[in-house]
Amino acid sequence: MTAEQHVDGNPKADPKVSTLAYFGTELRIRREEAGLSQTTLGRRTFCTHSYVSRIESGSRVPSEEFAQRCDDALCTGGLFARLWPVVIEHAYPDWFRPFVDLEKDATCIWDFENQVVPGLLQTEEYARALFAAARLPNTDEMVAARMTRQHILERTDRCRLWAVLDENVLRRAVGGPHIMARQLEAVLAAAEDPRTIVQVVPFDVGAHASMDGPFAGLTMNEGADVVYVDGRARGYISAAPEEVADYAYAYDLLRADALSPKASIDLIAARAKEIS
Repeated sequence: MTAEQHVDGNPKADPKVSTLAYFGTELRIRREEAGLSQTTLGRRTFCTHSYVSRIESGSRVPSEEFAQRCDDALCTGGLFARLWPVVIEHAYPDWFRPFVDLEKDATCIWDFENQVVPGLLQTEEYARALFAAARLPNTDEMVAARMTRQHILERTDRCRLWAVLDENVLRRAVGGPHIMARQLEAVLAAAEDPRTIVQVVPFDVGAHASMDGPFAGLTMNEGADVVYVDGRARGYISAAPEEVADYAYAYDLLRADALSPKASIDLIAARAKEIS
């Protein structure tokens, strides 16, 4: 991003940096040409001023619906609808994009993590620290994509989310104590919604059912359930009934070994207080 600023203080995206930044730049130009403020465009596209601002600065991935509504509001003849697939093409790895699409239609997401907070519960600071540690060249796009995925938890008809964390997740201070404390506080806030359950597998359990790594499953209202297994270079998605059943059984074992939801929240709160 350049040092040039919007009137509202948000940085302008450099269109040469990425397709996401190019989308944001084009949106700002067309909005200003139409004589609309970010707030007015937000009203016309049924979203907030903040959402428009973040897309224009290249820090959020636009939804397909938003792109279409911008075309209608700004009379751009389908420009943003045509740009949207290009943005998505570069926002998520090819092998992960199908999972993101399925995630939107899941009735329940069940996620186990042994190293990091689940992506759907990560703060922007925490996510940025993770990607920065991996020295990824497209950190801004990856952070924006991860934050955009979290919109599924803001819907009135949102799915249920069950997250089981190895205690190691709480102990690794990603980004330093301040960022980690705020991240744990965000997990606590998310767990106040009855549709989000968080459990922690404590160290004193010893070995557990998924020592080999994290995975996530989707319970679908229509179609086969799926499981996503993470990996270093890439993950993979499977809808094979026997494989989904195998991971569902492992998840049941993890939940059996984990602290109760209340005891887990108490442990997370104590850890947040300890490092804040």
